[in-house]
Amino acid sequence: MRRFLLLYATQRGQAKAIAEEISEKAVTYGFSADLYCISESDKYDLKTETAPLVMVVSTTGNGDPPDTARKFVKAIQDKTLPPDFLAHLRYGLLGLGDSEYTYFCNGGKVIDKRLQELGAQRFYNTGHADDCVGLELVVEPWINGLWAALEKHFLLNRGREDTSETLTMASHASQRTDPLKPELLHVESQVGLLRLDDSRGKAAEVLEQNAVNSSQSSTLIADFEASLTCSVPPLSQASLNIPALPLEYLEVHLEEALGQEESHASVSSVDPVFHVPISKAVQLTTNDAIKTTLLIELDVSKTDFSYQPGDAFNVICPNSDSEVQFLLQRLQLADRREHRVAVMIKADTRKKGAALPEHVPERCSLHFLLTWCLEIRAVPKKAFLRALADHTGDSAERRRLQELCSRQGAADYARFVRDAGACLSDLLRAFPSCQPPLGLLLEHLPKLQPRPYSCASSSLFHPGKLHFIFNIVEFLSNTTEVVLRRGVCTGWLATLVESILQPYTCANHADGKKALAPKISISPRTTNSFHLPNDPSVPIIMVGPGAGVAPFIGFLQHREKLQERHPGGRFGATWLFFGCRHKERDYLFRDELRHFLKCGVLTHLEVSFSRDAAVGEEEGPAKYVQDSLQHHSKQVAGVLLQESGYIYVCGDAKNMAKDVHDALVEIISRETGVEKLEAMKTLATLKEEKRYLQDIW
Repeated sequence: MRRFLLLYATQRGQAKAIAEEISEKAVTYGFSADLYCISESDKYDLKTETAPLVMVVSTTGNGDPPDTARKFVKAIQDKTLPPDFLAHLRYGLLGLGDSEYTYFCNGGKVIDKRLQELGAQRFYNTGHADDCVGLELVVEPWINGLWAALEKHFLLNRGREDTSETLTMASHASQRTDPLKPELLHVESQVGLLRLDDSRGKAAEVLEQNAVNSSQSSTLIADFEASLTCSVPPLSQASLNIPALPLEYLEVHLEEALGQEESHASVSSVDPVFHVPISKAVQLTTNDAIKTTLLIELDVSKTDFSYQPGDAFNVICPNSDSEVQFLLQRLQLADRREHRVAVMIKADTRKKGAALPEHVPERCSLHFLLTWCLEIRAVPKKAFLRALADHTGDSAERRRLQELCSRQGAADYARFVRDAGACLSDLLRAFPSCQPPLGLLLEHLPKLQPRPYSCASSSLFHPGKLHFIFNIVEFLSNTTEVVLRRGVCTGWLATLVESILQPYTCANHADGKKALAPKISISPRTTNSFHLPNDPSVPIIMVGPGAGVAPFIGFLQHREKLQERHPGGRFGATWLFFGCRHKERDYLFRDELRHFLKCGVLTHLEVSFSRDAAVGEEEGPAKYVQDSLQHHSKQVAGVLLQESGYIYVCGDAKNMAKDVHDALVEIISRETGVEKLEAMKTLATLKEEKRYLQDIW
């Protein structure tokens, strides 16, 4: 049995539970784990350890390693240790954290970085699991990939000890009396090699190495032919561990309507709902821009709705009518779309604490239910797949649904369901014999959430009006067939304003198409701190590429009116870092920004065009906002560290916000001469003081 050392550093027990799961699964794959808490230093010694090391490390507080790891971290951070102290060690690390906090997974990152500095090398890529979206999204695939990485490690190590070819060594390994079938062990090992080394161009070498065994080679090639509806060995031949069938608890009856009308204001909401007309809609980008950006103006003058620049609000939106129609037809309920839905708890349910879903209005129509209440685009969880399997007549389709929700099919679930953004409609297209009852949808589909948008105006500048902007989200869904889809809310809004939409050429004209103003329902969002400083003399830096510029238009409109009212007042410097792809296609609010600059409301405007060649002063050489920040490093550091200024970041959380954060760390480190960790702490302090504020999505 091949041994590895398994250490966990836990604060609340999550890292321990995950480590225990790894330990239990190891036996199935022919490995043995020596499992210890990282604090049990008397039971292991990394200095003399010859086996590979696997670590699961959580994060606590403001990016600190857990209490159980303090002694370990202190020991490895001893500056007298030589750089080759752990050169013999091979390790893989899984970090746990929460991206809501500044130093995401920092407990694991601190240990990971120090092990590298001491000469240790990774045999498996580090994983960072996010509790904000669900640890399992990273934990499950990381664990599933661990076995191939360990197999590769032992194969390579054995190759160093024996001059015979790796293929021969793998063949010997396949003759081990492990619980895993010998032929599958070899296949899994080679698939692991493909996945781990493909980025370095070694996939072809592995396939060539396996050419001597045509059956295994064809099995490997078939791995790339798996799909949502079809699996390949070893999964297609595996015995499955599937979750227990979720207990059904809702009983649903459809009753003929009695003519009562409905309003989507009846959709459950904690906040007050305002039904307001759209008074204007303008396309802010040219027709050949990569993304289409629209501005919508709402008339809130006859409501109690109030806001200040930097606020966000919710738009209550429906599902696509064509997708609702598909579901009605697919569930064979099209002729009962106007029937009222009566929902009650099953009298004989064994589900503890069963309750009616709060987001389903009493006796609403079936069409209303699917349109306004259920998130039909939600990615189905494994429990839903398990339930759908029991309502699938075809045995092959039922087996595939069972695979996708099984422990063995976790990688396929991630690839073909979660990462592909599959929804219920995709599954019903893929598995024609699946015929779930309506009650199952109510039990497993979540509430259709309102979509948040940033206010892009000031009520001082536009009394009684509220502006917001958005990109029309478009993407290809090709889970079963290639379909162009739009975002649930942005697609609906774009369709809603077609009759009154002013084209790009009319963007700066007040009058546009005249038509009956459509209405939408909005609700305020809970108060946030993404607001201008109370003291207008404090300097501010605004970073908002693309649609992220929205709240800053409101800031600048507000500041212009304040300066008009207080001509002798002291107003701090205002920096705006804006970015887009092309100057002539998607430079949003170009004329407005130049106006703010001309009248002194905006003191510094730095614009980056990522797809244009740099020409002229205004653009500069920067491609992205983070580059532009770097080019003004001294001024940015001065505003934040010497002038007690504020920095606001709005836009994409996945890439831009992280890149801007990294740029700020580098700027502070460079301009103050401190290590990056100290610079990160400085930024954390700014966040705590609410001087580093983010509105990211």
